[in-house]
Amino acid sequence: MPAPFFVQTRGACRLEDVRTPVLDILRPALHTVFRAYFGLELVGVEHIPASGPFIITPNHQTYADPPLVTIPVRPAVYYMAWSRLFKVPVFGRVIRLLRAFPVQIESSDPRATREAVRLLQAGHVVMIFPEGERSPDGQVQRFKPGAFRLAVSLATPVLPVTIAGGHHSWPPGRALPRPGKITVTYHPPLHPDPSLEPRQAARQLSERAYAAITSALRHG
Repeated sequence: MPAPFFVQTRGACRLEDVRTPVLDILRPALHTVFRAYFGLELVGVEHIPASGPFIITPNHQTYADPPLVTIPVRPAVYYMAWSRLFKVPVFGRVIRLLRAFPVQIESSDPRATREAVRLLQAGHVVMIFPEGERSPDGQVQRFKPGAFRLAVSLATPVLPVTIAGGHHSWPPGRALPRPGKITVTYHPPLHPDPSLEPRQAARQLSERAYAAITSALRHG
């Protein structure tokens, strides 16, 4: 019997509990790649809500971040991806099959926001990378407010996630990843403060998510 495709986990994550379509489609490839390249460790999986709606807000280090993050998430996960990626032959089609939907990162994108609202109101999970793009140096960049304003407007919890080691394995400009160690840490969900004015509540939510994510990077 083949070994699980992640080497080590902490918390109640069992392979038979996984329900994410990303894994259903790419399980054999992920199994091979993650065993060959990454000693993938999933930390804090007990913090992942069993059902939606909620917004996942990871830092962004590699092209593989969406499937890395969604491995132990039981509800179906939809995620925003840079609109230009959908124009890449084959790749664009693949990410659509993996429930990605396009977002313009160069400016505000009302269409992507409406799609995220629709999905969350239907009880689904949406992943939004608050940095807006991959980190050029592995450090967490300044967060854009969109994900947190959305959480406040819909009274939806946010699940901060830290990806550590991805930049070393697959930095910008490198065609393929190299062997390394990647740890994905799931933090306790954060809830918007209903007593605050919406913009202030979104700013506070963003600051709390940023603090959780960067703290895990510093102490990892």
